[in-house]
Amino acid sequence: MSERDDQKKTTHDQAGDDADDAATSADKGDDQQDDDSDDDDADSDDDDADSDDDDSDDDDAKEKKPSLFKKPLFWIILIAVVVVLVIGGTLYYLHARQYESTDDAFVDAHIVRIAPQVAGTLVSVANIDNRHVEPGRLLAVIEPSGPEAQVAEARANVVQAQAGVQQALAQVSAALAARDQAAAQARVPLASAIKAAQDLDRYQALLKLDPTAVAGQQLDQARATARSTAADAAAARRQVDAADAQVTVAARQVKAAEAVVTARRAAVEQANVTINDLRLTAPVAGQVVNRQVNVGSYVGPGTQLMAIVPDRMWVTANFKETQLQLMRIGQPVDIHVDAYPTVKFTGHVDSIQRGAGQAFALLPPQNATGNYVKVVQRVPVRIEFDRHDGSPDPRRYPIGPGMSVVPTVKVR
Repeated sequence: MSERDDQKKTTHDQAGDDADDAATSADKGDDQQDDDSDDDDADSDDDDADSDDDDSDDDDAKEKKPSLFKKPLFWIILIAVVVVLVIGGTLYYLHARQYESTDDAFVDAHIVRIAPQVAGTLVSVANIDNRHVEPGRLLAVIEPSGPEAQVAEARANVVQAQAGVQQALAQVSAALAARDQAAAQARVPLASAIKAAQDLDRYQALLKLDPTAVAGQQLDQARATARSTAADAAAARRQVDAADAQVTVAARQVKAAEAVVTARRAAVEQANVTINDLRLTAPVAGQVVNRQVNVGSYVGPGTQLMAIVPDRMWVTANFKETQLQLMRIGQPVDIHVDAYPTVKFTGHVDSIQRGAGQAFALLPPQNATGNYVKVVQRVPVRIEFDRHDGSPDPRRYPIGPGMSVVPTVKVR
């Protein structure tokens, strides 16, 4: 055999071996694929078995877990909570029913508005804005002009009236002297008239005893003398009466002159009042607020210069009319000012207004016309601050009229 034949035979043998190896590999691959499919089927079976086991465990757990409403602890806690709520609500109601409160309340005071009574220019204004003043403190001065001349004229009139009084007193003295003179001059006629009347009486007595004892001529002369002297005495009496009348007139002139003096002194006082009106002072103690003028401002009568908030303040609380059933004067009140929520002021009910606030409005409602809708009305109640027993003093806090407060009245 040749060498080429040997090579071909070798190549053919190798090809045969390669084919056998490929066939063997194919058989192994088929076997491995079959094994993998078998493994997948086993895994799926295991998963199904596991899911079946879980479902069965959940069902068992549900069957074994008891209901919440069947637990005694739940009902114990629920009953305890309900009891606590009932007791708390009852205590709150019993506590709240003892008090009446409202937020429709504010601090109030009689604000004093300073205004002049005469016109003029301000020459001095005290720099006391928002400061406390005592009664009598000088606030402003108006420039004086005419009032000083009026005072001088009034004083001169007083002097003149006093001179008139002295003149009237002198006239009284003269009238008294004239009366004394008239009385002295009347004594002689009076004495003559008395003597003539006595002589006539004697002649008439003798005539009754003895008609021849007295001559008729003597009797006629005695009668004439008695008439003449009686006339002179009457004239003298009239002169004395006239002198008395002159004294009375002079005394009345004195009284009239004294009245003139009194009137002139009143004019002086009025002029002094006008002078005093040029100086404006604080009438009450309080804080000066709302100053509206300065030096050089011209003011007229009634022009508001500034205002004073007095130290005495109170609370005006507008309670509903349904809250007044148990409210009485003197009941204690807790006062909370919105500006100082942590400070607890105390007070008491001072008075309750007889009438709702709408009855004193500028235009009171006319409920007799149109459709009527009932609305709960508000009644003002005055509450005074208490400044004893260690309670806070509202004068030490910048509290003023109009500030909101919440009063709570203990009615039970």
